[in-house]
Amino acid sequence: MRAGMRAGMRVLAVLLCALRAGGTELTFELPDSAKQCFHQELERGLKFTLDYQVITGGHYDVDCYVEDPNGRTIYKETKKQYDSFLHRTEVKGVYTFCFSNEFSTFSHKTVYFDFQVGDEPPILPDMSNRVTALTQMESACVTIHEALNTVIDSQTHYRLREAQDRSRAEDLNGRVSYWSVGETLILFVVSIGQVMLLKSFFTEKRPSSSGAST
Repeated sequence: MRAGMRAGMRVLAVLLCALRAGGTELTFELPDSAKQCFHQELERGLKFTLDYQVITGGHYDVDCYVEDPNGRTIYKETKKQYDSFLHRTEVKGVYTFCFSNEFSTFSHKTVYFDFQVGDEPPILPDMSNRVTALTQMESACVTIHEALNTVIDSQTHYRLREAQDRSRAEDLNGRVSYWSVGETLILFVVSIGQVMLLKSFFTEKRPSSSGAST
């Protein structure tokens, strides 16, 4: 029983390590009329995935393109709110992926991206070469691994949605506040104008001195 528990703990440790393999997540600021590029050296035949989403700013859109080491554009999209790109490298070298906000002259953006490199490694060390059926413990670990991946993806999705909705709510609150201040100023000016107009109706006009002398 104890040996089985120790084996299960070892499998679970390998499972948790596998969740962290080959991935990079980053949230960064992209000023107006600016471009930000990232570089990654990759071997030939590797699969990589780029997922990105604009969290705040403007119409929540950004330009994105990916270039291979030869300078050939293998992906390009303009004014996208979010997208996903999957590619298997054909040459070895430095791959470049850039996010551009050059089309915007005043909107500051916040961009999130997730860059995953390589195929997901097997959960168990000998899982890819074994021909026997998985034990009940191993099958449970595989199920847990898939469930954890789903949970991680869901948490990331809801975290980004929450940040985006919070930004929209703050922007709407700012607009309502400015509009309220503007209405208050307009009401104040109109009130003063009405008072001055009514006052002019009841002001007695004095006769001119030249008319009195004649």
